Amino acid sequence: MGEHMLVPKGFLAGAGKGGIKYEGRLDVAVIFSEVEAYAAGAFTRNRVQAAPVKVSREHIRDGRARAIVANSGNANACTGEQGLRDALRMAEVAAEELGLRSEEVLVASTGVIGVKLPMDKVERGIKDACRSLSSEGWEGAEQAIMTTDTKPKFAWAEVRGARILGMAKGSGMIAPDLATMLAFLVTDAEVVPKLLGKALRSAVGRTFNRLTVDGEASTNDTVFLLANGASGVGFGRDELPKFARALEEVCLELARQMARDGEGATKLVVVRVKGARSEEEAGRAARTVAESPLVKTAMFGKDPNWGRVLAAVGRSGVDVEEEKVSLEMGGLRVFYRGRPVEFGREEGVRALDKDEVEITIDLGQGDAEVVFYTCDLSYDYVRINAEYTT
Repeated sequence: MGEHMLVPKGFLAGAGKGGIKYEGRLDVAVIFSEVEAYAAGAFTRNRVQAAPVKVSREHIRDGRARAIVANSGNANACTGEQGLRDALRMAEVAAEELGLRSEEVLVASTGVIGVKLPMDKVERGIKDACRSLSSEGWEGAEQAIMTTDTKPKFAWAEVRGARILGMAKGSGMIAPDLATMLAFLVTDAEVVPKLLGKALRSAVGRTFNRLTVDGEASTNDTVFLLANGASGVGFGRDELPKFARALEEVCLELARQMARDGEGATKLVVVRVKGARSEEEAGRAARTVAESPLVKTAMFGKDPNWGRVLAAVGRSGVDVEEEKVSLEMGGLRVFYRGRPVEFGREEGVRALDKDEVEITIDLGQGDAEVVFYTCDLSYDYVRINAEYTT
């Protein structure tokens, strides 16, 4: 387990080897609260939604849940009525193993779309995962939900003695309104469902919904948050901002990790738009830049071609006044109040030759600011996605 990982009280995790995609690989994860817990969730806005998304929307409706079961290797999306039955069966098997009602189990899947779940393998993996539950099981559970990820993704925080722990997967098919991402958050704070949902919506809106790798939003995107109150620390309406800030910190760190680990990525790219008239306009401009293939390939090639950035801002739909715009790339000023700034070619390359590059665009029109997180676009992105099912 991570050297300093803060695991909230009363939560266990486990992983199983179902052989859904490869024999001998961890591909089913289970998270379990030993005591009653409140729950909140966020889901993809894609109109094509996977069976586990539909099932979990129903199960979380009463604001309570005690377990999460997830598999990788198969998205159980576009699988019709059989897919719904299979998602429900995943909850039932986990519930039988854990002594719960199936409605207390949330379900998530990730992987290839349009293929029915091999339920004999899935059930084997669920049973294996449930029987391996422990307070030390988080790294195995994370490994079990990874697909094209190259690194595990964890983040945690402590607020007034209560702990928040988050784990996530996501590397490609990632865009706002969530992504091809699963994020599971647990806390031993006591927060009632209405406030828990409010805190989660705020955190998701400022982190996962400002994350984009390739502009593609998936059918399976899901974020779950379970709160079991085992720490004895409660957060009512007046204390909620403190909890919400800590939760947002955890989500932001997970979002940054997903952007840094984008398929084929060599660097994290932070796009900051400030001086906008509204957050809506700042967000629209930032997202357009962050999703521009021309900008992203320039970041990969360490090419300080700032014209691509300004062109993306100009087509974002925001009412831009060119003479007010300023731009920095990797800390190097390249455009200031409507005029190019001279710099040496080698200086420009050095500014982008980093593991993390910030592009800062000042629209010069107001006080609003929004940050988006993305990555560069390399040759490997094409290779990974060209060969995804073959």
